[in-house]
Amino acid sequence: MEPQEGEFVDRMGLLMERFGGTRTMGRMYAWLMICEPPYASLTGLATELGVSKTAVSTVARQLETAGMIERVPAPGREHRYRVVAGGWAQVLRVQLAAVHQSLEVMDFGLSILGEDRAGQRAHLEDSRAFFAFTERDTEGLLQRWQEYRERPEADDRSTG
Repeated sequence: MEPQEGEFVDRMGLLMERFGGTRTMGRMYAWLMICEPPYASLTGLATELGVSKTAVSTVARQLETAGMIERVPAPGREHRYRVVAGGWAQVLRVQLAAVHQSLEVMDFGLSILGEDRAGQRAHLEDSRAFFAFTERDTEGLLQRWQEYRERPEADDRSTG
């Protein structure tokens, strides 16, 4: 890994921490975005990132579950991994499912509180309104993103 590539990988590690992931997750995703060829084995990832193969294996499963990377066939026993186009949008879709679950939790909370607990109900109603707004807005955002990516004239389209 070249020094500037290493800096990018490390910056992405810090960014992923801000998103709630681990530094290794960000570093691994970054390396898979820029490595040549555009895929790597667990052994190769561990070597390039200077972390254990066990750590890389765990993070690979997490990134694969999140829809950000995929396992691709390779000769021999070891699999290779590569970045999936649209990975960041998929992460947002997963978060959207959590937002929907939050709506259900708020609805349940409201169902167990009587009208005599107006202050407590107000907290839940405000939270529910926020989650409902977020769900609608995020669904629209994802739809607009998909439409944007499909436009041939989009200048700054990216893969994720």
